[in-house]
Amino acid sequence: MTTPHDGALASRSALPPGSSRYSPRSAPAARLAALFVICFILFPCPKAHAQDIRLGMSAGFHGPTRGLAVELYRGAMAYFEHVNATGGVDGKKIVLLARNDDYDPVPAIANTISLVEDDVVALFSYLGTPTVTRVLPLLKSFRHKDICLFFPFTGAQPQREPPYDQFVFNLRASYRAEVKTLVDALAAVGRTKVAVFYQADAYGRSGWDGARLALAAHGLAIVSEATYRRGTPFDTDMRPQVETLRKTAPDAVISIGAYPACAAFIRDARAAGLDVPIANVSFVGSDLLLRVLLSEGARTGRDLTKNIINSQVVPSYEDFSLPGVRQYRRLMETYGDRLPLDLVQGEYHPFRFSQVGFEGFLNAKVMVEILRRMKNPLDRRELVAAAESLHDLDIGIGEPVRFGPGKHDGLDRVFLTQVVNDQFVPIRNFSVFAK
Repeated sequence: MTTPHDGALASRSALPPGSSRYSPRSAPAARLAALFVICFILFPCPKAHAQDIRLGMSAGFHGPTRGLAVELYRGAMAYFEHVNATGGVDGKKIVLLARNDDYDPVPAIANTISLVEDDVVALFSYLGTPTVTRVLPLLKSFRHKDICLFFPFTGAQPQREPPYDQFVFNLRASYRAEVKTLVDALAAVGRTKVAVFYQADAYGRSGWDGARLALAAHGLAIVSEATYRRGTPFDTDMRPQVETLRKTAPDAVISIGAYPACAAFIRDARAAGLDVPIANVSFVGSDLLLRVLLSEGARTGRDLTKNIINSQVVPSYEDFSLPGVRQYRRLMETYGDRLPLDLVQGEYHPFRFSQVGFEGFLNAKVMVEILRRMKNPLDRRELVAAAESLHDLDIGIGEPVRFGPGKHDGLDRVFLTQVVNDQFVPIRNFSVFAK
């Protein structure tokens, strides 16, 4: 079985009137890909100047989280480049130093030490629970340097609880909040026999624990569970995991994993006749998951997008009623070509817009507001007070960002989506998933 490439299919998002669909084979995509190469040749990444505001990012730009890392970076850079083009922060440009960690804790630790030695103002948008949780003790050891991590792409609990919560600011809702929203919605329509499929590491266990707690609140328990190893590719046979869950006849499955493995599980579950709703948490990367499912569905002639639910921690980038969405789409059209070509291996076709990219964009938007509230945006000692001063920040998504002393979680809303016409859209009536 072949593995659909990250860029095998285009984003199927609805476009504004007069726009054409974005496709790897379309002229706009070809121009975008060519622009990446031109930018790399003509405009190599400059070394940061002493007066630049340097932020450090560690993420898995290779392997199973490659698409997540690239889109998170692109979204953040779209906003940072917009700010730089309009005067920067206090006349200083923002530079994002991105390092690859292969979604592995050991390189993530090495990257963190290196970034601190490079005198970054803050760590920003780290990706993944296995990596972030191993970096947390470093933050504590660097407390004399006032090093903080802002807006990691993980909903795990350790960075939200003592002793590490004081060193981390989270913008996204937790996995517990995501899974609780999914469990509550499923239980409300009679789906109470819930199984869990999860990655066998800190990330998967965090989601598993959220499912356990959410089900217990309804007087229920997980009916069965199956795991897979981190880094598992799409061409892996998931029939053993499917069979483990099928034995208990679940009427829903909550999936906590990365998109290649989750897509493989969906493929084999549907082939085995397990047609119950499968609900994924946001880390899966909705657009990346959908690419793989559409590619495999086209190959096999089977619709793999039916009965798929994804929880999200930011609104849909198709909601044009939100000023933050309109700004994101506008700036992605201008600055969306920013790609760390030295970190991306092989061919990669970027999305025009994506949920992960929108989250990266919002992360950058809040980060800039924090920097602007500092008397000296190069002085790390001012970061915590500036961040905690954001009591009711409007970032254009209909939900205010609220931080404060002892409150380092900025947003807690969860959005549920389903696939309609080859794109994820908000679920307006969850009764369509009734048993």
